[in-house]
Amino acid sequence: MFKRDRIAAGLSVGRNLGFAWWLCAFAVLCAVPGGATGIKNPLLAYGARIVGDDARTRIVIDFDREPRFSVHYIANPERIVVDLPATAFGFPAKDLEARGLFKDIRYGAMDEGSARIVLTASRPVQLALAKVQSDENGTGHRLVLDAEMIDEQKFAELVKTQSWNNQADATQTTSAIPLPEKTAPGDFVIAVDAGHGGIDTGAIGVDTKTEEKQVTLAFAKALADRLNKEPGIKAFLTRDDDEFLSLSQRVLIARQNHAALLISLHADTLKQKDIRGATVYTISDKASDKLAADLADRENLSDQIAGKETVAEPPEVADILLDLTRRETQAFSISLAESVLASFKDQVGTINNPHRHAGFRVLQAPDVPSILLELGFLSNVEDEKRLLDDGWRVKMADLLTDAVKRYRTSLMANGG
Repeated sequence: MFKRDRIAAGLSVGRNLGFAWWLCAFAVLCAVPGGATGIKNPLLAYGARIVGDDARTRIVIDFDREPRFSVHYIANPERIVVDLPATAFGFPAKDLEARGLFKDIRYGAMDEGSARIVLTASRPVQLALAKVQSDENGTGHRLVLDAEMIDEQKFAELVKTQSWNNQADATQTTSAIPLPEKTAPGDFVIAVDAGHGGIDTGAIGVDTKTEEKQVTLAFAKALADRLNKEPGIKAFLTRDDDEFLSLSQRVLIARQNHAALLISLHADTLKQKDIRGATVYTISDKASDKLAADLADRENLSDQIAGKETVAEPPEVADILLDLTRRETQAFSISLAESVLASFKDQVGTINNPHRHAGFRVLQAPDVPSILLELGFLSNVEDEKRLLDDGWRVKMADLLTDAVKRYRTSLMANGG
């Protein structure tokens, strides 16, 4: 079981036994390396409730102490974003299920020092009330959010006239680029990208309810460790903990580290629960099939889920699709995909037509060959078991390492 699962279970029990017990239990959990958050003494959100209808909706969240917060509005679709300092969310997910004016509610870490709540509305809304008040017992504080329906023009004015104090939220800049350790001239640098993270949980397991972001991070760490055992290969993680990275940040991290490859790891869900097995995707303007198109559409919504404004592709990125550099990179990506599937043959189950392609934004680096690897599907019970199995993870990491080595040897033989 993942550490976050153990923490969530403890928090749920603690809430039932009372706030004082809950505080003591959380203090113990935070002392464990890799616990609820890497920040010392984060806020504790230990309770939540939502009431109302499609005209007015109230959300109340209980904290152990007074939270600082800020509110912003984002269009297309209409969203209210509530930013908080580092926060451990300990209440059951069902306590804050979307209803009334909201069709989706997400919350989680954005980075090491901040968290976010994203309220996606079914129509234009505003917060008529947003305040913190002491609870009746004097042991904590409550964040009270009263949302009401407004017209489109008023919502557009809210978006236009608001001020973003933290420009990183508006511009999606990358403040800290992780560096591969002890690189040397000639090293083959690989960016291993754990899909999702932080507020973006990704898919949810059909049986264990495991979050995709946990599966991808555990596998990314295992793969990077295995690759780094090979002479001349240096792998690094785009994220090494439970934090949110925008899709453009992931691409930027790979490019700024001069990565020779980007391998983005995922474990999605499908409506057809009988479909199972690995799939390798490469980028293309036109999707190979409906499954690939639907998956790309969902993955490309990652920024929206986290309350990021949609950022248009720079003209040079769009134009590069017709450029020789982009074409060459696509050819290398396809070569890597074929090498991976060759390693998987008779060793790992794959879906029918396991090499597919679509317009994944995380694969858009014009000069870094990139693949998106669906390790399996959390919607399938058998796949879910394998995704959580340490032995299977080691086997997959070995096979992928063999594929990377074969790809690299091919490049060197051709003067690459």
